[in-house]
Amino acid sequence: MNMIHDATQVARHEAAREAAAAGGEFLTFRLGAEEYGIDILKVQEIRSYEQPTRIANAPAFIKGVVNLRGVIVPIVDLRVKLNCESVDYNSFTVVIVLNVKGRVVGAVVDSVSDVLELGAGTIKQAPEMHTSMDTSFITGIGSVNDRMLILMDIEGLMTSADMGLINSATTH
Repeated sequence: MNMIHDATQVARHEAAREAAAAGGEFLTFRLGAEEYGIDILKVQEIRSYEQPTRIANAPAFIKGVVNLRGVIVPIVDLRVKLNCESVDYNSFTVVIVLNVKGRVVGAVVDSVSDVLELGAGTIKQAPEMHTSMDTSFITGIGSVNDRMLILMDIEGLMTSADMGLINSATTH
């Protein structure tokens, strides 16, 4: 079962990398000093940060849940999940509400920048890094003028087993 799940994950990550390399529209946001981009089609809405209701024994990166028009939405702090040095909550802190695999999930980021259209020629393959850090969610590096964007497979990150947000049986 694990080998099948791993093979499915690898195939899905490859498909995400190919889709990113083809270009498209990306919502850009900041985590610390870095700027990231995610497929705009995964974004449902952007909301100001509000303190979620804490869930006992949840991992540190899961801040809790909020009630979004009758839907209970888990809130993941991407800054904690991706080991950013400082995690400050201020007036720029926002929650990107995502729809991944039919599930609504909130992602806390430092700030949202804009929506950029990237052509295939502006996206380079992410370098292979042999570290203990999981970089499988990085689908490419986009460059626009003097900006470097780390393109992220947000669906892959949010549906990964260590997140525990989506039943692995539904990710096949």
